[in-house]
Amino acid sequence: MTRPEGTPPAATGPTREPATGAASGAASGTASARPRPAAPAGLAELERRAAARRGRPEYGHDALISCDRLVRVFSTDGVEVQALQGLDLLVAEGELMALVGASGSGKSTLMNILAGQDVPTAGAAKVAGRDLLTMDAKARLGYRRDVVGFVWQQTTRNLLPYLTALQNVTLPMQLRGGRRRAERTKAAGELLSMLSLDHCRDRRPHQLSGGEQQRTAIAVALANTPSVLLADEPTGELDSHTAEQVFGAFRTANAELGTTIVIVTHDQAVADEVRRTVAIRDGRTSSEVLRRTERDAATGQESLVAREYAMLDRAGRLQLPAEYTRSLGMAHRVLLELESDHIGVWPDHTADGAARTRGEGGGDGVSGGGSGGGDARGDGDGGGAGPVSGAGPVSGAGPVSGAAGEPGAG
Repeated sequence: MTRPEGTPPAATGPTREPATGAASGAASGTASARPRPAAPAGLAELERRAAARRGRPEYGHDALISCDRLVRVFSTDGVEVQALQGLDLLVAEGELMALVGASGSGKSTLMNILAGQDVPTAGAAKVAGRDLLTMDAKARLGYRRDVVGFVWQQTTRNLLPYLTALQNVTLPMQLRGGRRRAERTKAAGELLSMLSLDHCRDRRPHQLSGGEQQRTAIAVALANTPSVLLADEPTGELDSHTAEQVFGAFRTANAELGTTIVIVTHDQAVADEVRRTVAIRDGRTSSEVLRRTERDAATGQESLVAREYAMLDRAGRLQLPAEYTRSLGMAHRVLLELESDHIGVWPDHTADGAARTRGEGGGDGVSGGGSGGGDARGDGDGGGAGPVSGAGPVSGAGPVSGAAGEPGAG
């Protein structure tokens, strides 16, 4: 008889192993041998598996930014702090996306690695085909000059105070070389015009408003036509109206130049303006929100629909939302059940599990999740797709999608 959908698997009593040896022989009149364990895979089978893995596309082969199980450990006075704990992230060419997370979650560490200002401890990170782990000092300098642009939160950190806006934009072109002065001036003027800064070209930073300074900083970051533009809290020191103008400049650069833009922000208004927002928690990507425009078939009216997804990393780990684990009393361990179209996640109702839950208030999260959340782990290099359900579905964040072995991107 099959178990009804949506109900936890029934507990089963202890099972007896079949009698073997003399006792079995006495009962049946013949001696029966104990079954032998399965033989280990032969050399041919191992070679077949290795060949199958070699035939797969490399993780992130079609992404502009690829972070694979990225680790960054800082050591101070013999104390180690893991800022990134096996983070996975893929960013496609031409994307405009946001990274969000609490202070200490690892997002600033990730930005410093992508900007070429820090080197990860382990894992892999590639941007526009450049391997960030193997670059020497000369290659790293060329990477920061040609491949990536950066906008800091502090407006005064982005511009040289004794140069005009036009001169600030032409300076990276001059340092790079290869262009005549007239060409540099023309290109810089076009960037300032694109960002509605024509009136600021001959003004120094102290003569500009905070929003004008940040938009000029964006023009400086775009001066050498980078593949990626990184921005760390670019609207953190601005009011909401000015912040909207600055974000409009990012949208313009993304639409007209096709530049891939990654913005770290605490501003929910900024996060809501992009099509994809990735949340980082405890040094790993934990969830992402995808936004898309849908048209009503009856009225023809368009509306923006947002859906949140949990992230399944390459090791098969899934961070369950803290409010879900608390509401169901999940802690330390859970029971997993594979259904036809999803994976069920059930609280541990054994005597030992119930005692643990009562003793700790019923929900610090599944072991390893941190921050009150849960960390459900799959086997091998990936997990199954489909919503994660508990006593009733634990899938308010939407289905966990993506092929086995890759983070769900919807």
